[in-house]
Amino acid sequence: MLHTLVVGLGRSGRGLHLPALTRARALAGRQRLFSPGPVLTYDIRALRGETPLPGTRPVTALPEAAALVDPARTVVHLCTPPGVRSRLLADLAALGYRRVLVEKPLAPDEPELAAVLEARRRHGLDLVVVAQWLTSALSYRLLAAAREGAFGELRAISVLQSKPRFVRSLTSRAHPTVFDVELPHSVGVALALAGPARVRAAACTDMALGNVEVPRLGQARLVLDHDSGTRTEIFSDLMSPTRERRIRLEFATATLVGHYPCSEDDDTAQLRTTNETGSAHLVFHDDALADFMLRAYEHFSGRRPVADLFDIQVRTVRLLAEAKRVCAAPADIGATAGVGTAPARPEAVSPRG
Repeated sequence: MLHTLVVGLGRSGRGLHLPALTRARALAGRQRLFSPGPVLTYDIRALRGETPLPGTRPVTALPEAAALVDPARTVVHLCTPPGVRSRLLADLAALGYRRVLVEKPLAPDEPELAAVLEARRRHGLDLVVVAQWLTSALSYRLLAAAREGAFGELRAISVLQSKPRFVRSLTSRAHPTVFDVELPHSVGVALALAGPARVRAAACTDMALGNVEVPRLGQARLVLDHDSGTRTEIFSDLMSPTRERRIRLEFATATLVGHYPCSEDDDTAQLRTTNETGSAHLVFHDDALADFMLRAYEHFSGRRPVADLFDIQVRTVRLLAEAKRVCAAPADIGATAGVGTAPARPEAVSPRG
């Protein structure tokens, strides 16, 4: 059985990983995956005397955690900001930890990604990136449709990710740009559906709240050209008054429109398929994060590997890093966001396109 150490008790650690871990334990049933003991947690807030969360045991330093339970039988949930991952991975490896579940994105840029990959290689780390969209019940149906080819070629993918994120953007810069918040999920799904891609166009805006502006945390648009011929367009809005996670697949003979769950309050997804014979609408359970957590522990125990997902996350980081470079570069006055001949280099375009 595997022990758990959660490093970082911000939004992802406290609000997502710990509750999903509880649900994953219930899903595991009679499988002997999870140690029955408390979940160890490490966060600088523990030094300020916060009351421990139910079912957890806080530690004040990583060596203390290593002394309490065997690192070789422990899964570390790395829920810190992405810019400090490589240093923490080295610290964890020095203590004997090898199994690490990393919150997305794997890294915020190419240099940190290179450092993470080097730490993985040097220390023999088994890294799994949290990517519940890739293994969700909705994505499973979308991937099956693309793989089976019943609707012909996949011509276009469009994704809308919107939610109001004002408070977190104003109080934390753990995610420095809009590209680091929701897009790691959708880019990963696009790569799984349509294969390798390059950035055709990208744009982002600042967040505005009254007289306060938060750089690069407003809206983002990303256009990808896949080697397969499919085009993906993603729009993310962190200033939206409503929540929505919608994906649309345009096949040669059908259109599929899916809705991922938007919050912890409702774990249902929806999928509508429309073709020349009519339309079918499905509503189904999709607690993707708990399912992913269970699958990750099955991987770490050697029962069901998920190694194929890591390469998608590496490619996702590289595409998003390129999108950020495009947005940071001076705009080319003569560039347009046309959809004809592919440009020589990616374009900076309006988020609303």
